Amino acid sequence: MQSETVTTSNISFEEYRSQILRDYKIALISRECSFLGRREVLTGKSKFGIFGGGKELPQLAMARVFKDGDFRSGYYRDQTFMMAIDKYTIEQFFAGLYAHTNIEKEPFAAGRQMGGHFATHSLNEDGSWKNLTQQKNSSSDISPTAGQMPRLLGLAQASKVFRNEKSVANFKNFSIDGNEVAWGTIGNASTSEGLFWETINAAGVLQVPMVISIWDDEYGISVHAKHQTTKEDISLILEGFRRTEDLAGYEIIKVKGWDYPALMDAYETADEIAREKHIPVIIHVTELTQPQGHSTSGSHERYKSEERLNWEREHDCNKKFKEWIIDHNIATAEEMLDLEKTAKKEVRQGKTAAWNAYLSEIKSEQQEALQQLKAVEEKSANKNFITPLVNTLASKEEPIRKDILEATRKALRYVVKENFAEKSALQQWVNTYIDKIQPKYSDHLYNDFDTKVTNIEEVAPEYQDNAEAVDGRVIIRDNFEQIFNRVPEALIFGEDSGKIGDVNQGLEGLQEKFGEIRISDAGIREATIIGQGIGMAMRGLRPIAEIQYLDYILYCVQGLSDDLATLRYRTLAKQKAPLIVRTRGHRLEGIWHSGSQMGGLIHLLRGIHILVPRNMTKAAGFYNTLLESDEPAVVVECLNGYRLKEKMPSNLSEIRTPIGVVETVKEGTDITLVSYGSTLRLVEQAAKELLTVGINAEVIDVQSLLPFDLNHDIVKSVAKTNRILVIDEDVPGGATGYILHKLIDEQNIYAHLDSKPQTLSAKPHRPAFGTDGDYFSKPSTEDIFEKVYDIMNEVDPGSYPQLR
Repeated sequence: MQSETVTTSNISFEEYRSQILRDYKIALISRECSFLGRREVLTGKSKFGIFGGGKELPQLAMARVFKDGDFRSGYYRDQTFMMAIDKYTIEQFFAGLYAHTNIEKEPFAAGRQMGGHFATHSLNEDGSWKNLTQQKNSSSDISPTAGQMPRLLGLAQASKVFRNEKSVANFKNFSIDGNEVAWGTIGNASTSEGLFWETINAAGVLQVPMVISIWDDEYGISVHAKHQTTKEDISLILEGFRRTEDLAGYEIIKVKGWDYPALMDAYETADEIAREKHIPVIIHVTELTQPQGHSTSGSHERYKSEERLNWEREHDCNKKFKEWIIDHNIATAEEMLDLEKTAKKEVRQGKTAAWNAYLSEIKSEQQEALQQLKAVEEKSANKNFITPLVNTLASKEEPIRKDILEATRKALRYVVKENFAEKSALQQWVNTYIDKIQPKYSDHLYNDFDTKVTNIEEVAPEYQDNAEAVDGRVIIRDNFEQIFNRVPEALIFGEDSGKIGDVNQGLEGLQEKFGEIRISDAGIREATIIGQGIGMAMRGLRPIAEIQYLDYILYCVQGLSDDLATLRYRTLAKQKAPLIVRTRGHRLEGIWHSGSQMGGLIHLLRGIHILVPRNMTKAAGFYNTLLESDEPAVVVECLNGYRLKEKMPSNLSEIRTPIGVVETVKEGTDITLVSYGSTLRLVEQAAKELLTVGINAEVIDVQSLLPFDLNHDIVKSVAKTNRILVIDEDVPGGATGYILHKLIDEQNIYAHLDSKPQTLSAKPHRPAFGTDGDYFSKPSTEDIFEKVYDIMNEVDPGSYPQLR
């Protein structure tokens, strides 16, 4: 039996009735979209579908209290919510299903994500911020289950910062006194993921305005809750997080997903608690259904009993909603039937319009291609081979771009030895077509606007004649102090970052000067430290998230790779998160604190800049450069560099270390040595020692792995020395393999080589403990010296006889 009242503001019955019937129609449209969407997949018009059927009512309740400035961080079943806040139309639903690459037609991802992944536009056409307080916001969804949770934490924490930090009091385009709520959604089975629990704990500690809705239909894919959740009840096992009179925690609300009045009451209560008091809330929505199973890859009849299927038919939330409306004399059965017919008609019309809009652009391209192909067909001596390509392409009533390029590119093979104008026209058409179409699938991985970080010019450090030599940590500390003075929206957080000023004292004394909000400690929970950073960066702050050691970054690679690295790309530059990740690594001793994950990071984090400064002055310049732009980056400081002496620059805050630019730190003529980070110091020492045997090596500091040597300066060095050795402390084939790929495939250094390009890396295992462990596990000065010497021995054994 449903609750008897709907908690709402004082409105007339007609207004009340209108709201109810609007909600019912949205539920009907959403459900019909799900049904027709499944058919479109099964008929081959789409590759895959995953829909929100059975979850309509709680999403309508959430939409009712969702206000301008609020943010959603959810998952792929929230289509009804997006429709209810007027951010999702029928045509857009099907455009997403068809992967339409027009951002106007498919505004969430321009076809780059499968349907059901929602996002609003936070950025203007030039990449600048919109006024986020004047619109309802959805952060861009990702598919990895529970991956939306860490980001949710940051979206909520931003409200706490805006409410309590005076330095950002005037940032009115991003927050109105921190009154915004971050709304998260997750399926009950996904609460088994560690990211969910880490987020729950962190939000409880931070006390942020976050409301998590758990849609519970008792299944995760085909697996029942008894295999997912202790006691088969997530809110029951979350009871320890419930707030008490004396202890902070969560408000926990449990409500049936088919009870419309109770849902409205639950969400209004949650909204008030979170928005006014900044207390996190969990709403466990039970007794939901999933009428079509998990996705189009299977049917739920395969794993649900007939008893369960009958229960789901009886407790379908749309059916219950209709019964409640009729029972309370809000509308008659005839009126409801008319609504249902209207909804079905609108969905069918919307589907047809979306398909025609998607297909018309490609059919136009198909006709252009056929025109070019037929012209070649008429002139070619190989007409018999080209005609089948023409006929096959012409027969495609519903072509895709792959069909067009398969036909045109294969046709060029048959005329490769012929010369006539029509062939040249086809060649030009194919090249132009690829240049035009490829960006629809590939652009905006990085910032393509004038604000991109590679546009920021270098400002080198300057020194007084009597410049003091100080510990590297002092340079990084003083630079951070100047950053927090001039960038009011900057804040930094991580393990040991606050009270003690980080483990290496790079933030020494800054919490006392700038307060616990801007310089703060975080628990041992790397995934949600990154999530805090992503969410706050999406709301206009400039967070610096500290991952204490490079080894620990593995805990949060999922969020960095799936969420942060793809954000600009998967939204076609409609959202951004300029998060800076600060970490430290290289050359420490022992298995767990000395790994070099660079080879993994540079491949998993495409979309994020990976910066490897050799000293703290370079690192300071990187932070200054990044904060002048709006792109995410990981900065790996040298762990053994904090106590090494460096001269204090007189223009510290003005230094800008260029990104994507290498530096030649020693000139030479015999061989080019390429390295980065702490290993570069060993290379420099080896280069000095090589001079004693008549080998003059040129030493180049990579500085930036992503992007890499944009000016192609290394090839200029190799053109002079004709030999190259790439050295780092990663595993064999890791970052050195990546560097060689860049140099051979992109810079074409092979044209200048007189010797085989070689690499020198660490052993294929984690370093053993102790100084000897480091010496035998990673490249030493002797290793570098002997490797270079062996290369020269091969070149001129008379001048360089074998060492050993």
